[in-house]
Parts: sequence; structure tokens; C-alpha cells
Amino acid sequence: MSEEINSRRRFLGTTTAALVAGQIGLLTGASAQTRTPSSAVPATKPGTCTSFGPLKQIDAGPLNVGYAEAGPADGPPVLLLHGWPYDIHTYVDVAPLLAAAGYRVIVPYLRGYGTTRFLSKDTPRNAQQAAVALDAIALMDALKIDKAVVGGCDWGGRTACILAMLWPERCKALVSVSGYLLSNPKVGLQPLPPEAEVQWWYQFYLATDRGRAGYEKYRAEFAKLIWQTASPKWNFDEATFRRSAAAFDNPDHVAISIHNYRWMLQLAAGEAKYDDIEARLSAAPPISVPTITMEGDANGAPHLAPAQYAAKFKGRYEHRTVPGGIGHNLPQEAPQAFAQAIIDVDHFQGIRAMTPGPA
Repeated sequence: MSEEINSRRRFLGTTTAALVAGQIGLLTGASAQTRTPSSAVPATKPGTCTSFGPLKQIDAGPLNVGYAEAGPADGPPVLLLHGWPYDIHTYVDVAPLLAAAGYRVIVPYLRGYGTTRFLSKDTPRNAQQAAVALDAIALMDALKIDKAVVGGCDWGGRTACILAMLWPERCKALVSVSGYLLSNPKVGLQPLPPEAEVQWWYQFYLATDRGRAGYEKYRAEFAKLIWQTASPKWNFDEATFRRSAAAFDNPDHVAISIHNYRWMLQLAAGEAKYDDIEARLSAAPPISVPTITMEGDANGAPHLAPAQYAAKFKGRYEHRTVPGGIGHNLPQEAPQAFAQAIIDVDHFQGIRAMTPGPA
């Protein structure tokens, strides 16, 4: 798998030659999954909720983090992480479902989004994966959360996977949309066939001065195009998009977005203080915490077939493909399925019982 990881995966930096085929693999049950009973999430129409209510702010590491919180303060904590170009509204319908099940749900704006701000103007606007992952650890520390179920999609899925890889003592369980996600800039230098390279147009564009200026000027239009491409069957309305697009008005959003993709293409440097973490990640470490991976059946973003990453999960594991035209932004498009996965993975018990099917 370490040989397959490619930093130019749409949004998250993972691809292989198998990506070209665009096939969604399935995992089939080898035996009955043993778990303690978990509550069934009630049927929920996407878009039922439009707001988290008043947000909170807290200093955490180099940031003053804006975050939504739902559920009882003494409930089991769940940390949900969004991606690019999305925001906390990825989980606007998920959070109340989990809160109703008794969880304390934390949904932060990543660096460069919404009300999250750098505490110092001198801090590098660095979006390499190690920096973003440590932001999550710093937030947990600031909130005095020792261990949480962690879920993520897009950049948030990559960050959640990194927490499970390197800090399993802080990650009770994992739900990752699109599987095992990791950036490897060195592998990302390897060229792909032209039909695959064209899918990275936005990364090549953002690598140029013209691209930076274009994203600065047209960031909302850019984001909407990515939404439409990555979730071709998601009929989101203008109000839904605008709620998220407001998060891109953050003064550091463009710098953070540009740095992430240029760093993955080795066109921008990271910080030396993260070298040890990046070296550990370059080995593509396995994930041992209980995990559910998820994929929408209409994900328009390049992604691996589940059978190709199943072996990276060494603990209790299950993959779920969500039907119904669900695209890349799975938690917002299928909140009931995502919330159910969070609850179920928190109750996993017994042995690993899912094996790879056809890729």
C-alpha cells in the first residue's frame, strides 16, 4: 500500500493506478460481525438542519479554533473533521443525530476556515498533513478530551486516519470516508497516465500564480465546481452552498488551500519541526483502532477500491458502500448512514469479520 499512496488524490492525496479504472470494490462478510447492541439512527432527510446554533471559540496550539458543539457535556466525545472545499456544515445533520444518542459532538473549523484564526501573524500558513493533524490533538487537549471517536471526510478523513495511525491512544475508533487516506509527496512525483492526470487539473492550476489569483478571485465558484464534480448526483441548493461558502472568507483560506496542494507536489516546503511525523507517515503505518470505512456509490472524486486498502486496518474493521447516488461529501449527503457508522464503530466488539471482495 505504501507504494500505492499518491499525494495527488483529489482533495486528500491518495491514488493508485487502479484509480483509473474507477471501480468501487466491495467487502463481503466472512462471518457474523460481533458487536454490542447499538441504537438505530432515525430516518433523516439531508438538509433537515441548517445551523449548529452559536459557535464556541477556544485557544488550541497556534490557533483560536471556532467549533460547534452538540450533545451532553459528559457524553462520549466524537470529533468530526471536514475537508476542502467544505466546512463544518458537512456534519450539520449528523451532529444532532449523535447528540440525541448521548454523544458529545465537536465539529471544528480547520485552519483557514470559518471563525478559526491563527494567534500570531508570524505563524507559517502551513497546511501539510502533520500540522493539520496536530491541530486536532491540540483541540482535544484544550477541551480536556483524552480519547474520542474520530470521523472525517476529505482532508478531515486524512486527518482522522493520521490520528488513528500515530496517536491511537487518543482515538477510540475511526470512521473514514474513502478509506485509508494519507499524502506521500515523494510518491506523488510519479506521473500517471494522461486520463488520470486530467483529474488533478485543480492541483496543477493552484500550483501556478495564475491559479492562486484565480482562487482568490473566484473561490466560491471554484468550490461549487468541485462540489458538482465530486458529487454529481447531489442536488444541493444555493442556500446550502452559501452556508459553507461563507467559511472560505477566512483571511487565511487561500494561503492554506494553496499550501496544502503545493506541499503535496513538493512545490512548497513544510516545516522542519514536522519532519519526524512526516517520516513516520511515509511508511504508511497500519491502523489498529476499530474502524468503519465508507464510500458513496456516486463519488465523483478519484478514490481507491476498498479491497485495495482493507489490509491497512489491523483491528476490528468493516467497509460500507452507501447507495442512492451519494457522492464525495458523504456525511452531508447521507447523514443517517454516517451517524449510524459512528455509533456502530463505538460498539464494535469481537473479531475482524470482513474480508475484501472484488476490486
